[in-house]
Amino acid sequence: MKIPRAVIDTNVVVSAFRSRRGPAFALVSRIGSGFFEPSVSVPLVFEYEEVLRRATDLNEQEILAVLRFLCSVAHQQKIFYLWRPLLPDPKDDMVLELAVASRSKFIVTYNQRDFTQAAQFGIEPLVPEELLRRIGV
Repeated sequence: MKIPRAVIDTNVVVSAFRSRRGPAFALVSRIGSGFFEPSVSVPLVFEYEEVLRRATDLNEQEILAVLRFLCSVAHQQKIFYLWRPLLPDPKDDMVLELAVASRSKFIVTYNQRDFTQAAQFGIEPLVPEELLRRIGV
């Protein structure tokens, strides 16, 4: 059985590193465990880095360790075709483009309503607890 591929929105990554109690942390802590395969692109990794610096208490070494690990286990996807503008937030367009290019089944986000257009590509926006439920965790 092929494991599902998912793009994790920056708001979920930040939430995971702000609290160890919620579903975002439960999901992010399972990256690399074989339950699902995250997809990343260079622009998304740069966004993760910038927002983790600004919105968490992680130091530089911790942020780099997180990003190195994520890049070592994730599906790394180059983006050759842009669908912009399609969504209300241009940064969300980047996430949708990655999901389309990487053939991800899900976008994991706390802003599901911002990704309503993803359905036309067969991509389902889910909150972290829903993906955890679907992968049997």
